[in-house]
Amino acid sequence: MWELKGWIKQQESNMLGLIETLVNIDSGSYIKEGIDKVGNVLSGEYAKIGFETEVHEQQKLGNNLLIRHPEAVNPEILLIAHMDTVFGEGTVAGRPFSREGDYAYGPGVIDMKASHATTLYALKALMESGSEAFKNVELVLNTDEEIGSIASRELIEQVAKTKKYALILEPAQNGHLVSERKGGGKYFLKVHGKSAHAGIEPENGINVNVGLISGGTSVNTIAPFAEAAIDVRIETWEDGDTVDSAIKEICSYSEIPGTRLELTGNITRPVWNLTAEAEALIAIITEEGQKNGLELLHEKSGGGSDANLTSFAGIPSIDGLGPVGADAHQESEYLYIPSLAERTLLLANVIERLSSK
Repeated sequence: MWELKGWIKQQESNMLGLIETLVNIDSGSYIKEGIDKVGNVLSGEYAKIGFETEVHEQQKLGNNLLIRHPEAVNPEILLIAHMDTVFGEGTVAGRPFSREGDYAYGPGVIDMKASHATTLYALKALMESGSEAFKNVELVLNTDEEIGSIASRELIEQVAKTKKYALILEPAQNGHLVSERKGGGKYFLKVHGKSAHAGIEPENGINVNVGLISGGTSVNTIAPFAEAAIDVRIETWEDGDTVDSAIKEICSYSEIPGTRLELTGNITRPVWNLTAEAEALIAIITEEGQKNGLELLHEKSGGGSDANLTSFAGIPSIDGLGPVGADAHQESEYLYIPSLAERTLLLANVIERLSSK
């Protein structure tokens, strides 16, 4: 065990090199070219250790990847890590990967490009140790988690239904595991009106918004079209039904004559509540952490993740197994570098433990 721990620690600079490469690729959810570039880098790294990648192509979003070893037979463990970030095109040019002491910075560094490095090197560590447990995993690397995993949900649920465990590699905020999450949904409201010059002939326009919001054309033009994206979070399925009905009722008619409302979307992520099976999985993970000096707690998160989907499919799921960091979705987002080796070792040991059951 200590030999494996030492080997993983020696890989820290290699992990950071991979993280830097990934961070320095703009891969916002709608940047297909960038996400596919990230996917090519990762599939290439997995190919080096003998894993094969099945590409699930998408026309507008990035291609989802399904990765497993060719000698894997009915693997029981599903690992999920997303490749998209919330940052737009050009973000990397303004603030590329950087490091200051024990901290690394850059768009997506903790959410969740560092997790790709710990996942890859956990499997490398198992192979290095002579363990066969690397054959007991299947990985889904998806491309739209930040916008609700709407396009990748079918793939995730299809793969999950044959698994005993789902390990989600979202970052560990404060070092904690995540055992429950709120559900959520995405709605998109489009308002169609009529354009006119705001100063010369405002009476000929139908005002749907003031100036340049989403859909405006210029400051001095009454906007003929506006669009709003609505994010909702729910604690229970009943909450979801209530919110869904209320939004549809509110948007069923317009109080401004001449405008037309168009609503799309729904509740996209089911609520994830802690189950007895997941508690048993937590016990295993915390035991493996204690063996290497990690005292792991678990908590409920208000944010959604792909664990909502795997849990809904009936698979014991635990999240927050990635490295430690904070400030996800912000310019100050950071990775705590010493956690790379710790979390890589933890993941490798958990996979080994679950594979020996």
